[in-house]
Amino acid sequence: MTFDVLSLFPDAFSGFLGSSIIARAISKEMVQVRLTDFRSFSTNKHHCVDDYPYGGFPGMVIQAQPVYDALITLLEDSPAPVIYFTPQGRKLNQKVLQSYAGYDRVILLCGHYKEIDQRIRDLCVSDELSLGDYVLSGGELAAMAFMDGVSRLIPGVLGDIESATSDSFSTPKLGFPCYSRPESFMGLSAPEVLLSGNHKAIARWAEEEAEALTKARRPDLLTD
Repeated sequence: MTFDVLSLFPDAFSGFLGSSIIARAISKEMVQVRLTDFRSFSTNKHHCVDDYPYGGFPGMVIQAQPVYDALITLLEDSPAPVIYFTPQGRKLNQKVLQSYAGYDRVILLCGHYKEIDQRIRDLCVSDELSLGDYVLSGGELAAMAFMDGVSRLIPGVLGDIESATSDSFSTPKLGFPCYSRPESFMGLSAPEVLLSGNHKAIARWAEEEAEALTKARRPDLLTD
């Protein structure tokens, strides 16, 4: 999987790309991340990429020209879906991540300021995604969340792919509680069934716990 990321602040990704699962995926050459600062495509002599919006609205808008030229350059390599992160997009969830895990390449467009020029969305963007019902200063954090969520679904990135398929939202339920050594901690013991070696009983316990937790915290998942 290749992630082509368009951002005004590519340095924001340095810590993320050098740690944890994504760093391991890159080192195994299962994931490639290419960062492009679309400011370098600006034809303005000051490399300015934003301007006041038509209509007198507050805020600043990223101009179409630098983003368009950057996208066209990337798409010359090969066709790929262009994902724009915006509060106006459909909500990013596990099903969306799963739908992109089989792609060889995706282009991630990180907006900033008030918005990007709508004509870029009309001409180039194939999908718009949002992390949730709130607004961030830019799309970089959303792009990191997307890359992390997709990468861990690629076979070989995690030590055990079943770890990903049993996570919350991989089924219509939240995940079940997890325990490890020691058996007793601060007066709290791990459930005896998990120590029993009875795999059928353990599976039944996990299913019941997941359903109870989902009913208590996210009952909407059971009715969707």
